[in-house]
This record gives sequence, C-alpha cells and structure tokens, in this order.
Amino acid sequence: MSSLLHPDRLLPADPSVRAVARRLYGEVETLPIVSPHGHTDPRWYAFNENFPDPARLFVVPDHYVFRMLYSQGIPLEKLGVPRADGGETEQDGRAIWRLFAANYHLFRGTPTRAWLDHAFATLFGLEERLSEKTADAAYDLIADKLQQEAFRPRALFERFNIEVIATTESPLDDLSAHAEIRASGWGGRVVTAYRPDPVVDPEFEGFTTNLRRFGEITGEDTFSWPGYLAAHRKRRAFFKTFGATSSDHGHPTAATFDLPPQEAEALFRRVTGNAPVSAQDAELFRGQMLTEMARMSLEDGLVMQIHPGAVRNHNGQIFARFGRDKGADIPSPTEYVRALKPLLDRFGNEAGLTIILFTLDETSYARELAPLAGHYPALRLGPAWWFHDSPEGMKRFRAMTTETAGFYNTVGFNDDTRAFPSIPARHDVARRIDCGFLAELVCEHRLDEDEAVEVARDLAYGLAKKAYRL
Repeated sequence: MSSLLHPDRLLPADPSVRAVARRLYGEVETLPIVSPHGHTDPRWYAFNENFPDPARLFVVPDHYVFRMLYSQGIPLEKLGVPRADGGETEQDGRAIWRLFAANYHLFRGTPTRAWLDHAFATLFGLEERLSEKTADAAYDLIADKLQQEAFRPRALFERFNIEVIATTESPLDDLSAHAEIRASGWGGRVVTAYRPDPVVDPEFEGFTTNLRRFGEITGEDTFSWPGYLAAHRKRRAFFKTFGATSSDHGHPTAATFDLPPQEAEALFRRVTGNAPVSAQDAELFRGQMLTEMARMSLEDGLVMQIHPGAVRNHNGQIFARFGRDKGADIPSPTEYVRALKPLLDRFGNEAGLTIILFTLDETSYARELAPLAGHYPALRLGPAWWFHDSPEGMKRFRAMTTETAGFYNTVGFNDDTRAFPSIPARHDVARRIDCGFLAELVCEHRLDEDEAVEVARDLAYGLAKKAYRL
C-alpha cells in the first residue's frame, strides 16, 4: 500500500466500530463498478487513444481541480483550459503540471485531494505527496505510463472493473462515438443518456438554432408543439438503440407544471416566437417539459433524473471567455414539495415510473426529499451530489434521509465525473463511508451484521443496477 493511502482511511475512529466497518468493506471493496450517470467522453472508449500527458488527464478537463486554483487567482489560461474563442492558452503540459503541483496544498482536506491521491497511488505508484519539489518526477513517471498499452482508456476501463458506464449526450449529438464503440467489437459496456436541456430550456444559448437543428435531425416540425414532442420521442428511441436507460434534466429549479393541452401549445408558441422569452415563461416551459418527459418515460421506460438547484455559469466573465462547465456553477436553495406536486399528481403513483431526485440544497433532505421518496412509488433519491460528493456530505445524506426513506428508496452511488481516473476513487470513498455508517448501526444494535452486509452490497452495486435498469 502506498504511503499516500492509509488502509483504514475514512473508516470510523472508534476501534470497535472500525473493526465492523473493515469487515463490511471487505465484502464490497472488489465489487464491479456501476457508473449510471456521468460525463466522461465516449470518444475515449471509441478510439482508445493514449491520454496525451498528465496535465490533460488530471487538470485541464476537471472543474473540481481548476476552480480551486482559479479561486486563488490563477488564470484558467495558464491551466490550459480552452477558450471559447479559440484564443491562446498554455499548451505545455509540464508547465501546467508544475503550476498545479506548486498549489497542491490548496486541496488539503477536500474530496478532490482524496480522489487524486488514490489515482496517483493505485494507478501510477506514486509514494510521495505531490508538491513543487516532486512535480517533475511525478510528471515523468505518469507521462511514461500513459504511453503504455495498459494505460489506454479501454485497458483502464477493464482495470477499474467497470461493469457499465453511462455518458451523457444532447439530442443534437449524432452518437457517432457510441456507434464507433459498437462497431469496434470491444466488450466494454458504454451506454448513453438523454440530456435534452439545449432544446428544452428557452434560456439555453442558441435555443432557437438548436430547435432548428433538432428538426433537421428528426424530420419533424420542431416549431409546432406536436412536431416538437414527436421529435423528442424519436430521439429518445434512437438513444435507446445505443443502450440509454435514462434521461437527465439539469433545470435551475424543481418546478413542474401540468398545463391543459391548449395552454401548453400556446406556451410553446410564445417561447419559440420572435419576442424575447420572459423568465416566467422560461420557467413554466421547463416545468411543463418535466411533466411531458415523465409521460414519455412511462411510454418508453427511460428512468428520469432531475438535477436542479445549480445557478449555472454564475461568473459571467468566465462563461463569456470559456463557456459552460468551468467551475462557476453555485448551489441555490431548492423547493421540492410544492414544485413537484403537479408532476406527482399526474404520475407520482405510477410504480412503473422511476424519477431520481438530486439536490444541492442539503436543508431539503429530511424536510422534503426523504418524506417524498418515502411515500411516492415513482420517486427515488439520488446520492449526495456534486458539492456534497464528499465524506462529510455522504454522512449527512445517510443520517438525514435513512430514518424516513430507508436505504431502498435511494439508488446507491454514482460518480457524476468528467475525470476518468477519479472513478474508482469516488466509488471507494462512497463504499468506505457507507460501511462506516452501517457499522455504527451494527454497534448500536440497530442492525444485525448480516443485514449490514446485504445493505452494503446493495449500496455499492445492486441499487444502482436496479434503479437505472442496467
């Protein structure tokens, strides 16, 4: 074991509880990884090319990394993050890496540090903490291994023991990378997921242009309400041919609406017309489309994920310069009980429908989300997400939701990552934290150890497969 990784990391400090947690962890440590939601690039698996260098593997694509560095005044250009206008950024991987290493202390105590150390130790055999002093030696070691066959994406996929991974694509994506994976004959299971935000959110940049392209792809009149809905059905069916079992909806809020057909059509005409779309109409349309997507899910079986509560692209200058997903999304309070009621009034009692709710607002766990999921057959709770995908965040999630929703109205863990090497690290953290939580219940005589073993295996593996129909 590398000196970077203590074998009992993240397990409870109390020796008697830790002993139980060790036994539970031993039952789940080597289970296959089910990664039902994430943002890795399907082209990695399609073309199986070597990752270019350590900086472009660990720094340039990972907003968890570069947002912390930016917070300390380091320009994104110096970290090699591509500019929206194609302007000049640092291209020397070693220079980016040295800057990252010199500021590695910024990640002390964060989950990012745990994920990085895990990858450095288990994948590349690093034994010394990354720093300005060790930067070049670490870079050379990682760069050398990245040129080896064993460190290509498909080999790492198999080494990570990934059973299935879902990527996330827009309806405007031709899924050519997924077609390439299929044509290659490689046995790794990579599926897509349907993320319709660019053609559902009237405030998404290029919305009208996106609708026009949506129509060209599907052969439907996407500026008529019936044609627009038909285009979604066609595209969802196409995504299913590439293994999709879920849709994903990244709305600002959890608001849903269930308008009468004539009102829904009038709303559609307003948001696709020539006049500027009001914020009220944009929210109304997004909410109506959640209900429409739930209706389609009952028809085609796609599991529905709702990821609300992020104020996207909060830093306007960064958005203008670098585009989306550059570390400037900020959590916002999110209301669920009233917001979801129109959708739940229509579909919440459907046992054949699965809607997985996520949140960035921890105050809603015990007050809203757990009671909702603990009642409605259609609802399940997604794991502690994004800013709360951390040891402390996972503990709070379990403590605040289990008493009302139990374990079996949750969906296990998903890593939601763009950073490929972090996948096994993230799942390992979740398994250790869950085993610690279960060990506490065993030592308090609230759960027998044989039951805890079953729950640990379900949280690590079984619940995700079941919830996402994988």
